[in-house]
Amino acid sequence: MKAFLLLVAGIVGLIEAVVPRAVVRAWTRVAYRNAGDAEPREWVHRVARAEGAVLVFVALVGLFRAATSTDGDRAADATLAGDGAAKEGAAEGVAGAA
Repeated sequence: MKAFLLLVAGIVGLIEAVVPRAVVRAWTRVAYRNAGDAEPREWVHRVARAEGAVLVFVALVGLFRAATSTDGDRAADATLAGDGAAKEGAAEGVAGAA
């Protein structure tokens, strides 16, 4: 689930970095009743592009960490997520170590 959310954030960030004017236009239509009257300032598109680049970077780092995590990290993550099979596996690992 975490990898899926990171992938979605990365795709949204990529779209925002490539076409910031379209993203700003879309969010302006969502946020204002009379979107035709609203004019963004000149710097808004540069900031939107930078925000998209940051989202892509964070998503790539998160996906890299998820892909390179060890089995112990995955069991701990699954235990926190409430996965029953992972809890049993983690309990067996703790019982075996004792």
